[in-house]
Amino acid sequence: MYTVKIMRFFFDLFSGYHFGAMNEIKWLRRIIFLETVAGVPGMMGAMVRHLHSLRRLQRDHGWIHTLLEEAENERMHLLTALELRKPGPVFRFSVLMAQGLFTNIFFLAYLISPRFCHRFVGYLEEDAVKTYTRCLAEIDSGHLKMWCKMPAPPIAIEYWRLGENALMRDVILAIRADEAHHRLVNHTLGGMDPNQKNPFGPGQ
Repeated sequence: MYTVKIMRFFFDLFSGYHFGAMNEIKWLRRIIFLETVAGVPGMMGAMVRHLHSLRRLQRDHGWIHTLLEEAENERMHLLTALELRKPGPVFRFSVLMAQGLFTNIFFLAYLISPRFCHRFVGYLEEDAVKTYTRCLAEIDSGHLKMWCKMPAPPIAIEYWRLGENALMRDVILAIRADEAHHRLVNHTLGGMDPNQKNPFGPGQ
C-alpha cells in the first residue's frame, strides 16, 4: 500500500495532477503514461507463469490467460488515448525509462512473491478507479468542455461495442469498469496460493 502511495506521489507530480486545473491535454498525458505502466504486470506475470509451466512440466491452473487478457485490455486503453494525442520525444523517452525500470523490478518481484505483486496491482487499480472517477466528475461538471460532446474514437466503439453515438464519457466509464474488474481479479489472486485453480474463466 505504501509503495503504491509513493509511486502515486511522483506520478501526480509528473502529470501535474495537483497543480492547476486538469484540462483534456493534462488528462491525456496522465492516462497515456498510466496505461504504459499498467500494461506491464499482466504480461510479466503471465510470462513468469508460462516459463514455470514449461520448466516444471506442469499445468498453470488457468492463470496465464487471465493475466494476458489484463495486459491486452490495458494496452487497448492506451491505444484509445493515443487516438486523441500523440506524445512528443521527451514523453516517449520518459515512457521508455519508466517501462524499463518497472518491468525489471516487477519481473524480479513476481519471481519472489506473486501474491505480493497481485496485491500491489490490486491497490494500483484502486487508484486508477479513483482517477477515472475524478475524470468523470470533471466531465459531468463541465470542466472538460471538449470531452462533454466529443464522439468516442472508432477504436473504442469497436472494442467496447459502444453505440454509434457514444461519447468520451462512455469511453471513460468503460475504462473505469475495466480497472475495477482488474482490482477484483488481482486482489482475488493475491489472496490465493499460486498453485490453486484460477476462479476466472476466459473473458471473465
